[in-house]
Amino acid sequence: MSNDKHLNGLICIVTGAAQGIGKGIAQRLVEDGATVVVADLNGEAASATAAELGNDSIGITVDITDRAAVDAMVEQAVEKYGRIDVLVNNAGWDKIGPFLEIEPEVWDRIININLYGSLHCSQAVARKMVDQGKGTIINIGSDAARVGSSGEAVYSACKGGLVSFTKTLARELARYGVTANAVCPGPSDTPLFAQISEENPKLRAALEKSIPLRRLAQPEDLANAVSFFASPDTSYVTGQTLSVSGGLTMI
Repeated sequence: MSNDKHLNGLICIVTGAAQGIGKGIAQRLVEDGATVVVADLNGEAASATAAELGNDSIGITVDITDRAAVDAMVEQAVEKYGRIDVLVNNAGWDKIGPFLEIEPEVWDRIININLYGSLHCSQAVARKMVDQGKGTIINIGSDAARVGSSGEAVYSACKGGLVSFTKTLARELARYGVTANAVCPGPSDTPLFAQISEENPKLRAALEKSIPLRRLAQPEDLANAVSFFASPDTSYVTGQTLSVSGGLTMI
């Protein structure tokens, strides 16, 4: 990047930013000079994270599966800051299990959060960006979208849809000066993974052995990639998918 504060003055919305990867992304963006809207279902945690981040960041309670709530969040951000420069669709949820045993009610929740939530946020924010004549949308996908993942059939389908959506969004919005890219994490050391590995204690060791760099991704690893796409230095990069997997996925 051209300097240490390459995101100076940018207004960024990060969904699911109260903890885990989302918080790591928000921290990196602020370190690089941005102001962050910490959008999270847990409003109390969102406000606490925003206060910790500083730089005029705010926390907003939002259920990304509720379009009215998403629209209200976007309007609140625009009212306060006057614009939105970057949207990071990070919020997600999954339940691990064999596809043949997962009930359709669980499918609905996975799809509503991982796919519909990103669609809601993208459309609401992209409309503002088109009016501005610039902006960038960064979707947090998953390498499950690229190579599949046992026990995550519906989640993989959602993330595959999100990667395809990113490419189409990039094509449709390019004429307005708006870019869209996807960051696809491999196995990551998050609170969600901690819950999963409690049920399968051998999972972490097996994954670390299979990853060429021999470790799970940390939040800062994903945050570095997001900061790259958020930078004005990459304004000519759009419709791309970047795996951050320690070499586990090589495409």
